[in-house]
Amino acid sequence: METQDQRIYIFDTTLRDGEQSPGASMNPDEKLRLARQLEKLGVDIIEAGFPIASEGDFSSVRLIAREIRGVQVAALARAAMADIDRAWQAIEDAARPRIHTFISSSDIHLKYQLRKSRDQVLKEACAAVAHARAYTPNVEFSPMDATRTDRDYLCDMVEAVISAGASTVNIPDTVGYAIPEEFGNLIAELFSRVPNIGQAVISVHCHNDLGLAVANSLAAVRSGARQVECTINGIGERAGNAALEELVMAITTRRDLFGLATGIKTENIYQSSRLLTQITGIRPQPNKAITGANAFAHESGIHQDGLIKDKTTYEIMTPQSVGVPETNIVLGKHSGRHAMGKHLEQMGYSLSDDELNRVFVRFKELADVKKEIFDEDLDTILFEEVFRVEERFRLVYLNVVSGNVAIPTATMQMEVDGNIVQDAGFGVGPVDATFDAIRKLSGTNYALLRYTVNAVTKGTDAQGEATVQLKNNGHSVIGHGAHPDVIVASAKAYINALNRLEWIRKDAAGGAEQTR
Repeated sequence: METQDQRIYIFDTTLRDGEQSPGASMNPDEKLRLARQLEKLGVDIIEAGFPIASEGDFSSVRLIAREIRGVQVAALARAAMADIDRAWQAIEDAARPRIHTFISSSDIHLKYQLRKSRDQVLKEACAAVAHARAYTPNVEFSPMDATRTDRDYLCDMVEAVISAGASTVNIPDTVGYAIPEEFGNLIAELFSRVPNIGQAVISVHCHNDLGLAVANSLAAVRSGARQVECTINGIGERAGNAALEELVMAITTRRDLFGLATGIKTENIYQSSRLLTQITGIRPQPNKAITGANAFAHESGIHQDGLIKDKTTYEIMTPQSVGVPETNIVLGKHSGRHAMGKHLEQMGYSLSDDELNRVFVRFKELADVKKEIFDEDLDTILFEEVFRVEERFRLVYLNVVSGNVAIPTATMQMEVDGNIVQDAGFGVGPVDATFDAIRKLSGTNYALLRYTVNAVTKGTDAQGEATVQLKNNGHSVIGHGAHPDVIVASAKAYINALNRLEWIRKDAAGGAEQTR
């Protein structure tokens, strides 16, 4: 059994910093579903959101605080009394609430953003910690942009906030500026120079602007940090955060080097990654470590030969250790409801009878046009039938005429606010015509930032998966849809994005800027 000094606490900020990825906004039900998965995964702390940012964020944090009982639930707040009060209102019903307050510490931020002196900021930091401490002893403080902060001033600030009552002090590499050796030395210097540092847990929060977030986090851990802030798949502001799965598996696989452990149930990593992808539509790149589609794929003949003889020749961890199933159960049109249900259980899904029936109907429809159904097909069906955001707009009928001698025309029926409407759209191609019809029927004309189509699985009968990114009033969202007909998939993706923007429109209150 590891001692407290050997334990690394995992602070997951997927629901807060991760949601700051463009297009990754989630509604309260989606946040709660992901929070339940994070609890199952075994994270120590869930940063549920930034309550003062909007009424929707406040409601999501409060919902998670009330529903999730086995994990600490943290709420972010600037070093401002109103922020801290609002954060506490959101998490006061949590089993183990944490207030996480922050303020900038670098001269760059003080001069150009806050326009305050070092003394002013230090006093505000201590006052914020003391105010939060009046609500709960579980208070975390972050000096934002710590890696570009004067070392003497940073040491003074860390000492002061610990004296004010901070039980955790987080050292953020907010802009991903640090190099591993440099960041490890910074953490070591804090331990050697801050006299009361033993009274708090030292945490790190690294961004990936130079691709070094995980490496910097590991360097900090080797220098004494015992909490790491990270996200599933490394999503987050700009280039993202330290990836939870990479960090955890590095510590687990190289325990001979680190001599440390986490409380993560690693067999739930892959399912957590897939759930996040379903909710946000942001899929990790195929060569992404641990959770990418090719992470446990071997094409080279030499590699295959070695694996057949002994898997340790080319795999430093087993697929099962992170929840990737090794056995491939082939599903097709002759498969029954029971077989499909068992396979979904193996994939980590627990569905009601009604949800299972809806998925099975779509499964049979797809099996009639595909020779083989893959896990990715089932993921897509689940997203379409079970986990889809509340719909104001719904596709009813689509017929497209196109060709090199025809004007591309899309005739469409949509359900809008419960009413069936019909119109036709025209364009330079079938997709352009389809989107034109949707814009007419929905009465919208939002900026289209991105449109992509990919085959979900191999073969000419593969489902097409379309991704559409729309922007309106400063909000960008990603919608996706899937269908064997890529034009239908494109229409579904566009309508899904419209529905996500509609949800954001309803959550128009608030607007405090989040970053750290």
